[in-house]
Amino acid sequence: MENKSHAFWAGAFTLGLLAVVVLVIAWFNHDRAVRIPYDLIAKTSVTGLNPDSIVRYRGIPVGKVRTIQFDPKSPGIIIVRIAVNPDTPMTHSTFATLGYQGVTGLGFVQLDDNGADPTPLPSSEAHVAQLTLRPGLLDDLQKRGADMIKQMEQVTVSLNRMLNDQTREQLLHTLQSVQHAADGITTLTKNANPAVAKLPETISKLNGTLDSVHTLVGTMNSPQGPLMTNLNKVGDAASRAGAAVTQLSDSVQSMSSTLNYETLPRIATLSDDIRVATQSFNRAADTLSSNPRGLLFGQPAPAPGPGEAGFNWPAAPTAPTAAGTK
Repeated sequence: MENKSHAFWAGAFTLGLLAVVVLVIAWFNHDRAVRIPYDLIAKTSVTGLNPDSIVRYRGIPVGKVRTIQFDPKSPGIIIVRIAVNPDTPMTHSTFATLGYQGVTGLGFVQLDDNGADPTPLPSSEAHVAQLTLRPGLLDDLQKRGADMIKQMEQVTVSLNRMLNDQTREQLLHTLQSVQHAADGITTLTKNANPAVAKLPETISKLNGTLDSVHTLVGTMNSPQGPLMTNLNKVGDAASRAGAAVTQLSDSVQSMSSTLNYETLPRIATLSDDIRVATQSFNRAADTLSSNPRGLLFGQPAPAPGPGEAGFNWPAAPTAPTAAGTK
């Protein structure tokens, strides 16, 4: 009996000690912080989200998830109640999304604010404010997954059509052409290496040539240089030639005036005298041809005209008789 009593009390002490340890652990793990509740209205799945999941505001832990349950008034809507610290800047433009931690698949609530309405959003245990739980990345992927798969199928079909035998042969020929071009560029580079090696010497000679040209230009621009001196001489000679041309022009003008006002009138008078003499000679020749005796005996006196002495009027012609007429 004594052994049984000892074993009983030993077992009772062990059980009591375990109960105390559990109570102490629960006491220390109990979250006694004062937080403000908010309800997140989710119309999409909340996979990976559990009670006591972390709530973050732009990456900073600010609270935890209390409960996850369906809305009894609206089937298909999930209400996620969270509790956040009092100093969390909750406003009317604050919204929530569902995030995931690494590769574990555990979800958490990510709070953010777009700044559209900075008015604070009050909440309490009696009147819990509501926020919208927007779809997360996985939800968008799930919604767009079918469309993405269709697009991938279309891309695969297009690639299969594009990468047919003929296209592959063309690509092979193109790659061969590119290889030939690369070989040509390599050969050109090798041939250009000697020219590149001589390039510094060529540049040095070019610099010397430019210096010589600069010196030549400076000499040409100098007022005392040979070019300017020769140009001045040419200018003086041109001035003298211009003066000579002016004198020649004056002489020609003077000769033209003399010819117009003296020589030509004299030639015209001489021409008139020659014409008169010619006319007189022609009359003398006519007279001589009509009366050669006049050369020895002189010209006979002309017949008296009307009003002169010895003038006789010519006789009138006789009229024909009638018998003669018959």
